[in-house]
Amino acid sequence: MSDRPFNALFLCTGNSARSIIAEAILNKLGIGRFRAYSAGSQPKGAVNPNTIQLLNGLGYDTSSFRSKSWHEFAKPGAPELDFVFTVCDNAAGEACPFWPGQPMTAHWGVPDPAEATGTSAVVGLAFKDAYRMLYQRIDVFTSLPIKSLDQLSLQAKLKEIGKMEGATLRAVQPT
Repeated sequence: MSDRPFNALFLCTGNSARSIIAEAILNKLGIGRFRAYSAGSQPKGAVNPNTIQLLNGLGYDTSSFRSKSWHEFAKPGAPELDFVFTVCDNAAGEACPFWPGQPMTAHWGVPDPAEATGTSAVVGLAFKDAYRMLYQRIDVFTSLPIKSLDQLSLQAKLKEIGKMEGATLRAVQPT
């Protein structure tokens, strides 16, 4: 891995909530060391309004977020990826495009806040929970001494992060 910032792609099916939240968090926590992106296998075409509301309320600039296909990152001229993380179980089970540069991958599944139903308070809490779980994982990730870890050790750490509190069943099952 070079001296440029590490490029990380967060994948989800719709690219409207979890992957967008993860992109925002890593770009903030990892400023200067990481560059985060997000995409979906079947993008919704728009970011979930609750995602925008949550991130705006936490002081993030949401003006550049958009729901986009993961195929954008498999094309020539796309950023060379160092890490690819799936944050939903559906995307983890899908056949991903070929990622140039053979990035390290891990599944960091968290429950989908966009599936929450009920009052606006219940839905808002689901989005806050997803944010909290992703923030914890990304905080640990940005603290890793990436350049001093060998690939096997780094891959093991990435998998451990995916099993943190709140992980979906697929994330904690042995692979």
